[in-house]
Amino acid sequence: MPNADPAEGSLPEPVEEPEPPSGLAIDVVHEAGDWASLGDFETIIRPVLSAIGTHSGVAAHLPAEACVALVDDAAMRRMNATFRGKDKATNVLSFPAPPSPGDAGQMTLGDIALGFETVLREAAEQSVTPQDHIRHLVLHGMLHLMGYDHETDADAEVMEALEIEILSTLGIANPYEEAAAVPTED
Repeated sequence: MPNADPAEGSLPEPVEEPEPPSGLAIDVVHEAGDWASLGDFETIIRPVLSAIGTHSGVAAHLPAEACVALVDDAAMRRMNATFRGKDKATNVLSFPAPPSPGDAGQMTLGDIALGFETVLREAAEQSVTPQDHIRHLVLHGMLHLMGYDHETDADAEVMEALEIEILSTLGIANPYEEAAAVPTED
């Protein structure tokens, strides 16, 4: 409680930390790349986390937590080669956590990695802001952590429809329209 004695001055009201949006907590780990040049990463992704957390299509996966690793293309290339056998950088990789049976609390979904230079290049190619492209890729990665995939046409249709719907709530255009399409996790 603030001190009301004018002789001693008053203390400012305590600032409450924002709660994780709709049961989705994210840890951000900055490993490499000039991500800070784009602004505060948590502020950039907060709208998409809120949109994910309130979408009925993913409610069964919440409450949950995940980690987003911010890396450069060199690190992304190493991870892509190690875990997917593809010796090139990519925009996003997802690493689902193994299921934890009997855990009635918050689920750990896994980890997402984003490659800095690829994200910037793709945003420029698509004529979108890097921040909106990051929001799309975080959403894409989160959906992978929740079990969605695009290995078959039918699976891709379901996953892309969710992405398009959730991104539209943020005023972000359909990233799969031909003019903007960039493959993810290739």
